Amino acid sequence: MKTTQITGNSCSEKTQRVHRKVGLAVFMVCCLSLEMQAQDLHFSQFMNNPLLTNPANTGFNPDHDYRVGASYRNQWTSIPVPYKTMSVWGDWQVFKNRFENGWLGLGGVLLRDVAGSGNLTSTKAYASAAYHQELGYKSLLSAGFNVGYASKSVDLTKFHFESQWTGKFFDGGYPSGENFAYTQVGYLDLQAGLNYAYFASDNLYINGGVSMMHINEPNETFFSTATNDTKVPRRYNVFANASIKLNDQWIINPNAYYSGQAGASEVVGGLMAQYNLSGDGETQLIGGAYMRVGDAAVAMLGLEFKNIRVSFTYDATMSSLKNYNGSQGGAEFSIMKFGSYNDFSGTRQSRCPSFKD
Repeated sequence: MKTTQITGNSCSEKTQRVHRKVGLAVFMVCCLSLEMQAQDLHFSQFMNNPLLTNPANTGFNPDHDYRVGASYRNQWTSIPVPYKTMSVWGDWQVFKNRFENGWLGLGGVLLRDVAGSGNLTSTKAYASAAYHQELGYKSLLSAGFNVGYASKSVDLTKFHFESQWTGKFFDGGYPSGENFAYTQVGYLDLQAGLNYAYFASDNLYINGGVSMMHINEPNETFFSTATNDTKVPRRYNVFANASIKLNDQWIINPNAYYSGQAGASEVVGGLMAQYNLSGDGETQLIGGAYMRVGDAAVAMLGLEFKNIRVSFTYDATMSSLKNYNGSQGGAEFSIMKFGSYNDFSGTRQSRCPSFKD
């Protein structure tokens, strides 16, 4: 994609404004290119978007039968059009009486993102399934997959190109000179993953998993000529977390996450703590701190009340990108509801550390 660079030893104030606009356009095009060719969309609260982290997390909730949640992320607020990412998801345990010490998880995810002045819009919908099998009284093995449809669109009228420069201003009525064939593309997308959990005691639980995204490497391009370079590269995720009950007042949850795609990578690690405010576990105060290596420090604050958890995180940019976003990072809000079916009876073989008996 070509853009115009204006040079000269003397400029009028009007031309200087054009310089700034062109510079911003070039910057936004670079952001668009990174979005298309580097990593997928992501949330700092990866633990609150379990189906996006690993399809094997579908129905993987030893303490409850169902979960529903939503997240909203707003970042790069210092630029004219901030990036906004939203997700809605849910999963349920089903057929618990059909398998010996096992169950099936079913769920779904809706994901939407609007990025940059070109309104690069991503809309994705996935259906997800996983099978969970208890191995004895202390272990749980899970395997899952999801299949979905992804759609991307862009408003090309928001961009200016070299061939549209008249010498004084950009004329959007001129041809762009680019070989755009589409303003919207769509494709089928496949993911799969494995999880393993170890319930060491009533006070200790350890879990880890691996997953592969974009197994089919779908083609994604707005141009008329498709090449191997336009395929969405596979992404590999690895995560590990633990839940440790220190006493009747505190539970801590260390966790870490790695994602790699097309030479780009993301590493996040940190700790979340739950404090028992009410004494019976009905009301909990949540706090945490994470680090996205080479990028940002993430602070978390939240509250859980009667199986509804709300949490807020803020990313403070630590890398050189703070020179472009005015040290403004990303704000993220998450809400999750979890619970059990009314007709559930009996004891659970595998449980995570909890304040509740």
